[in-house]
Amino acid sequence: QAAWLLKAVTCIDLTTLSGDDTPSNVQRLCLKAKHPIREDLLKALDMHDKGITVGAVCVYPARVSDAVNTLKAAGCNIPVASVAAGFPSGQTPLETKLAEIRLAVEYGAREIDIVISRSLVLTGQWEGLYEEIRLCRAACGEAHMKTILATGELGSFANVYKASMIAMMAGSDFIKTSTGKEVENATFPVGIVMMRAIKEYYWQTGYKVGFKPAGGIRTAKEAITWLMLVKEELGVEWLTPELFRLGASSLLGDIEQQIFYHVTGSYALQHELAMA
Repeated sequence: QAAWLLKAVTCIDLTTLSGDDTPSNVQRLCLKAKHPIREDLLKALDMHDKGITVGAVCVYPARVSDAVNTLKAAGCNIPVASVAAGFPSGQTPLETKLAEIRLAVEYGAREIDIVISRSLVLTGQWEGLYEEIRLCRAACGEAHMKTILATGELGSFANVYKASMIAMMAGSDFIKTSTGKEVENATFPVGIVMMRAIKEYYWQTGYKVGFKPAGGIRTAKEAITWLMLVKEELGVEWLTPELFRLGASSLLGDIEQQIFYHVTGSYALQHELAMA
């Protein structure tokens, strides 16, 4: 279990997406991203020299520079991801979405999490959806693009599957379940639908697209379930940060608590673990 939890840590997009984000709390998040698990706990597991960090730090475009500068000063190569394209509602003009993506990349984001216009799915405008995602992909340039489908607002599994396929055809590097701001976020049934679309796309094209569940994933138990699901549906080769991410803001705290328990036999007091 401890091994699976450490694997989960390396796949976390450690996230803060709040209206009250400041340079200081982004800096704290970045330092936690570099040292996600207490050093003495890693030494007890003989994993202190394996370079365990989270997969990325995810912030709003306005906070990208803060994150990039902090990680650079810390001598760390963790990528900064930025939400863009009218996050979380997608209800902004396409020109504004593309400008926001370009700005985030200019500020130093190496990964962009875009969000689709749900109305295009709900009204069956599949070519329009393809074109929107294609233009977003072009705006990302060298940055990797994760396409958020906001599955809780798409109405049916059939729509989730179609939107997944179109997002991949339009050049997405990842498909992602949710913004974390919807009423319904990452669920296992939706995850299976998306993973089977990824599998079908791989069979048809030979191209591997990543998968990112996000929103509402708070416990170590849930993280392990997602890892197991990916292993069974897509295979061990998907269990890397290059092809699997967990979008989460509070998950790391519970994982570190469980590793603390594995090492010491008791749960940590609140002051014994750095805020995640």
